[in-house]
Parts: sequence; C-alpha cells; structure tokens
Amino acid sequence: MTGIMKKYGIVIVSSLLSAILAVFFYRLVGASQQVVIRETLPSQHTGWTDDPLAHAKQRTFLSSAPTNFTAAATAVTPGVVNIRAAQSSRFDFWGSDDAYGSSSGSGVIISPDGFIVTNHHVIESANEIQVTLNDKRGFKAEIVGIDPSTDLALLKIKGSKLPYLEFGNSDSLRVGEWVLAVGNPFELQSTVTAGIVSARGRSIDILETQDRIESFIQTDAAVNPGNSGGALVNTNGELIGINTAIITRSGRYEGYSFAVPGNLVRKVIKDLRDHGAVQRGILGVFIDDLTEERAQQLGLSAIEGVYITRITPDGAADKAGLRENDVVLSINGIKTKTLPEMQEQLGSYRPGNTLAIEYVRDGKKHKANAVLQGKPGAATPASSKDDGFLRDLGFELRDLSREEQKSLNTKGVRVVSIFRGSKVERTNMDPGFVITRVNSESVTSVENLTQKLKSAKGKVLLEGIYEDYAGEYYYAFSME
Repeated sequence: MTGIMKKYGIVIVSSLLSAILAVFFYRLVGASQQVVIRETLPSQHTGWTDDPLAHAKQRTFLSSAPTNFTAAATAVTPGVVNIRAAQSSRFDFWGSDDAYGSSSGSGVIISPDGFIVTNHHVIESANEIQVTLNDKRGFKAEIVGIDPSTDLALLKIKGSKLPYLEFGNSDSLRVGEWVLAVGNPFELQSTVTAGIVSARGRSIDILETQDRIESFIQTDAAVNPGNSGGALVNTNGELIGINTAIITRSGRYEGYSFAVPGNLVRKVIKDLRDHGAVQRGILGVFIDDLTEERAQQLGLSAIEGVYITRITPDGAADKAGLRENDVVLSINGIKTKTLPEMQEQLGSYRPGNTLAIEYVRDGKKHKANAVLQGKPGAATPASSKDDGFLRDLGFELRDLSREEQKSLNTKGVRVVSIFRGSKVERTNMDPGFVITRVNSESVTSVENLTQKLKSAKGKVLLEGIYEDYAGEYYYAFSME
C-alpha cells in the first residue's frame, strides 16, 4: 500500500512540475513575441524649438492595448472645447432687421498659448466665435486661417498654460485599432465614445474645392452633430485625427464616421499659423486608381498603387524621371495603395521638400527623388533657399517676374509670407507688399536685398508699394 502511495505521489509531483514548467516557458515565449511599434515621422522644417506642431510623438505602445480607456479619456477631455459660431446679415429689400443664426461644433487646443484646430464648416461665415473650455471658461476666438481643401480652420484665443493635445503619428494607425472620439454632440459637453479604425484612405466626395484632399480615417466611434472639429485620439491619448463627417440615411450616427488624418492636420495648421495660408507642394502628375485590367496589362502581381496618366512638362515628376503609365507604390516609405492615400501624402509636404518615390515601370521597381514645386504661376519663395537669415527676420520673399515689373513699373521683391512673432510681423507689414528700397537704396532681387540687410546696422527702413493700393508704404525695424 505504501509503495502504491509513493508511486502515485511521484506521478502527481511530476505532473505539477511539468505544468509549472509549461506555464513558465509559455510566458517566456509569449513575452518575446510581443510587438511594440516605434515610429517617427521624417524631420520637417520647424521654426520653434518647443513647437507642438513640429513633430509627432514616437509610438511606444501596443495598438491593441489598453482596452480600459479611462486614462486616455481623462487626459484628452480638458483639451477639447465647444465652439459656437454666430452669423448675422442685414436684409434691406423689405426693410427687415438683422437676421441672426448660429452653429456649434467642437475644437481641439493644440498649444498652451491657445491655438485651436476645428473644421472649416464649423466656423464658415461666422461673425463671432465663442469658445468654451471643459472647465466652463469662455473665450472669444479669432480666425487665424482656413483651408477649405481639407475642411480645416485654425483659431486663436488669448490664454496661457492651457491644456492641449499632442499629435501622434496617424501613419502608424492600423485597421482594427481602438480609437476614441471626443467632442460636444447635441450640446453635451465633453462626450467620449470608443470604436475601432474601420479603414484608412477613404474618399467620400464631400469637399467641394477643386484641389480637395480626401483621405479620411474611417471609424465606428459614435459621432453626431456637434462632434465636427473634435478629437480622434488613440489609446495613448495622442491626437491622430479631427472628426469631420458621417455617412447617414437618418441624419444621425449609423456606424460610419470620418476624420482628417493627424499628420495632414499638423502640416496644414502649421502652415496657417506661420504663413496664413497652406503651402502646397506640386508633384506635377495626373493620377488615377489602379484597376485590375491595368494591373494585368502592366504585369503587376497586386492591384496596389496609383497610376500616372499624364506628366506635367518640366514639373517635379518630369524632372525626377517619372513617366506616363508608371505606378507609384510609396512616398518616403509610406505605401500609396490608393489615390486618396497618395493625395494625403503629397498634402503633407510643401514646395522645396524632396520625396523619395518608389514606382513600377515595365514590371520592375524603380526609385526616384522629386523636389516638389509650387502651384503653377507661383514661384517657390527664394528665401526658402537661403541660410535662414530672412526666416529669422520673419518673412519669405521672391523676385518679381518680368510681367509684374512691367505692370508695377518698378523692380523689387514681393513678400510671400510673414512669420508670427517675428520682427517683420511686429511692423504690421502684410503679405503681398513689394519692397522697392531699403534705407533709400534700390532693391533689384532677393539676393540683393539679403546682402543689404546683412550689412545693415541699427535701424532698417523698408520702402515699397501694395499692388492694389495707391501710395508708398514704410516699415522699420532694428537689426540689433
């Protein structure tokens, strides 16, 4: 009997030891298979050292975890605001009084000094914009700039040390990843809903401008009227989109909501803040989606990529060696499986940026580097090519064309854009100003003006004209 007990005891102990070892090795192997995503965006041109729009946060968290959203919700709700836009118009035909209307939506604070991003359609035609923070504080907002092509707008309120959201890398999003939508639907302040990324690179044909960019992130997070302009964030609490639209038959949420990708938002808003307008780089191609028939004709194994139907002579693509019937596979390492995805990538860069393009021609993969150009008829700012001297002063300039010199009857340089907070901006100069003289000496080109400014000491006086206004204008600042 004792021998039997001893025999069974050995079996039981052996089984327990085997189970413990199995669990140990399972956890050891499982831990080694855990995937952590670490991605960064290519470095971009920046002006501020601590600029929240200068970069996206590195991604060091699991896209599928956590499924407890309390930490992310707590972190982001203070930075999402309610926006009320009031419109008024006077009707004189029948002697009626002023008519008033208003609309409401959401916005996202993106810097501690009060810059707010929202949708253009939220504040369109507004005469007065009121912003209410999550803590009930109210502010009057000013419009810094708008971009109907992406349905984005930048607002500014007077404040400091405000709660704000940091940008994440929307290019790293995966279909099936958890996301949160934060906004103010139906005047319900600070509402958080959860869903997953349903698709990327969606075009739903809602924007009306000719150069529209539609490459939305599709989610099933509940979005309703009032959510427009609100935040789409990942489970780490990083801003990866601006909620913009829904598809519905009833007028209410039915499971299809769409957001402008965060990387595109960041580029557009930074341009609006620094220049007052979006600086769009042009590749110089006419493109279309790749069909199955085209893929077979070109000998492609997969129906992925963007088909080039035509090349603009002397454009960026032409100079880089791209040709008709080429199929673009990626831009700067980001795959461009569809036309909207390629438009999104192009929309993230400005004139002068170099793109590494991978494409297929005659069944073989090739690579090319293309330097983006400005819009046709608009010269790339000459100051973008200098050593940063003009940028530090606060403006971008370009030489006058022959036609402009003839129509204005003068030589000089045109101010393309002015940077906020700079010496030039404090003079109250406006973009479009044509500088004809500096300290009473004639100006013939950007290079000529740069040399004169670099040699100047003390006070500098810029003289010039505006094309649509009579008379001469004067702006002064100190070089010290």
